[in-house]
Amino acid sequence: MNIELNGESFIPEANVSTVLNLLESLGIPSTKVAVERNLEIVPKTAYGETLLADGDKFEIVHFIGGGSQEADLASAQDDNGFVVAGKKFSSRLLVGTGKYKDFEETRVAIETSGAEIVTVAVRRVNLTDPNQPMLVDYVDPKKYTYLPNTAGCFTADDAVRTLRLAREAGGWNLVKLEVLGDQATLYPNMPETLLAAKALIEDGFDVMVYCSDDPIQAKMLEEMGCCAIMPLGSLIGSGMGILNPVNIALIKQNAKVPVLVDAGVGTASDAAVAMELGCDGVLMNTAIAGAKDPIRMARAMKHAIIAGRESYLAGRMPKKQYADPSSPLAGII
Repeated sequence: MNIELNGESFIPEANVSTVLNLLESLGIPSTKVAVERNLEIVPKTAYGETLLADGDKFEIVHFIGGGSQEADLASAQDDNGFVVAGKKFSSRLLVGTGKYKDFEETRVAIETSGAEIVTVAVRRVNLTDPNQPMLVDYVDPKKYTYLPNTAGCFTADDAVRTLRLAREAGGWNLVKLEVLGDQATLYPNMPETLLAAKALIEDGFDVMVYCSDDPIQAKMLEEMGCCAIMPLGSLIGSGMGILNPVNIALIKQNAKVPVLVDAGVGTASDAAVAMELGCDGVLMNTAIAGAKDPIRMARAMKHAIIAGRESYLAGRMPKKQYADPSSPLAGII
């Protein structure tokens, strides 16, 4: 018998007849992966009874780097956090799990940031080294809310398929949808994003959606049923900051669901600006992982989110085109 496994031709051992046998022969723990057979997801409960057949095409995937600390500052008394898909989060900082030098640095950075939501990508399991460490061994999904995303998807069909596999692997309905336009800009493909969002919502997913900073399309996604709108600040991984603050503010003003800036943050001041615009949170990855000292930057971002939110709640002074001395002029000698 010959099957296709993660895109490669594979001949199972003679005593391998079911999906469960296949996973065991490869040394892959069945609890940490999802399996797709001929484009159909195999439920974990059916691994032991799903028979292999000649010509079958299998995909075995898991989560890769793509609970809160005692966050004394992240849960300021006068800020009750935000709610998405009916769940409340104290930290307004969401972090990605990719680009770190190793899983240990990923773990420490996330702990230092005080984040409660972490994004994860879905990728094929390394069949040549099934004992290779997995993200779940370092970042406990019981402590943090895993947010599976569709990083690397360029069509609605691929995005929907990826998130269905993610749900099978971890059981999560809360997901982050992103459908990219091209490799050069990683800008969102909005027609495909709208198609994917519709399909996922109909399938019972709670969709947080990466989108352009177009207030009209953002409103369309909200009215469709997305539980959070995530306009880009600037291009993914660019570190250029918030290039169109006016549109971000318009999206927030018109939204009845959380609005979080996604992509483009490069330093702490960028995060503070996003929060001063009234956004409910910021998602970042490269800004922390790409810093010379990721752990220190994670701490800086934690404080920047808090400072920006506090500034927004305090209400800034009005801008004036004239001087207004802070010390009274009366009584000057």
